[in-house]
Amino acid sequence: MRIVVTGGAGFLGTLVTEALLAGGTAREVVSLDLAPSRVQDPRVRSVVGDLTDPAVLEDALPEGTDAVLHLAAVLSGGSAQDFDLSERVNLDGTRALLGRVRALSALREQPLRLVFTSSLAVFGGEVPEIVPATWAARPASTYGAFKAIGELLVAEHTRKGFADGRVCRLPTIAVRPGAPNSAASSFASGIIREPLQGVASTCPVPHSTRLWLAGPRTVVANLVHALTLPPGALGDWPVLDLPGLTVTVGEMLASLERAGGAEARALVTDEPDPAVEEIVGSWPGAFDVERALALGFGKDASFDDLVAEFVEDHLR
Repeated sequence: MRIVVTGGAGFLGTLVTEALLAGGTAREVVSLDLAPSRVQDPRVRSVVGDLTDPAVLEDALPEGTDAVLHLAAVLSGGSAQDFDLSERVNLDGTRALLGRVRALSALREQPLRLVFTSSLAVFGGEVPEIVPATWAARPASTYGAFKAIGELLVAEHTRKGFADGRVCRLPTIAVRPGAPNSAASSFASGIIREPLQGVASTCPVPHSTRLWLAGPRTVVANLVHALTLPPGALGDWPVLDLPGLTVTVGEMLASLERAGGAEARALVTDEPDPAVEEIVGSWPGAFDVERALALGFGKDASFDDLVAEFVEDHLR
């Protein structure tokens, strides 16, 4: 398959590209981003440019493209700070991409496959302790609002036969390597990643805050699985809450201490940030994911395992 990965130069795009090539799912990966792909492989072609530029889209998605993984986005914190940029990338970029997918689908017997990564940020307001698969989106952030609109656009293009869409609402990914990003949930990795490397970190939310988390390996495997599901596997509503773990911030800090000792735990100090708490606090902390599990999507066992995964992959 020739697969296009938007946001291909980013953290998740890099891991997905590597997984697609290693597993034999892709014979060629086209990375579409504002920077070249970090994967050095002759099967990877980088298209550097703006997602909303028709010429860039035609270059990245020529005839013969088989599937698209749409990861590119301005994250939650960045969206809160710059509405116009979030609207242009997260909404206008998605609309432009869907237009190109529709044009290519018209040339094929089967519509082009499209995996759209959404977020638990589409939920807000009062939610049940465990959010059911049929719960309606009610975003309480700019990022969540544009993701919710994107979900509806992908679902409608799928209903009309313009695309074979699969919408995957991702849990917060932890523990991410590298530097903090613009996501409001960036601290979920920072309070583990930095202390395990002897660097101080701050916690901006109460320790009772519940988070819905998944490790990088599981998220990547689930995105590849979503891409390889047969047409129609998701039925008439192609939107899934991907499996995750319900963990409080306090439980995460306890895992940090088990992995790194009291010295690592002492490097995390509380520094409340009302803006972060407002965004993250609006997200649910648990979901009913029986549908996703029945379709073969995977789930992490414990947060201790996610900490161990980070240590194994990045500190050894």
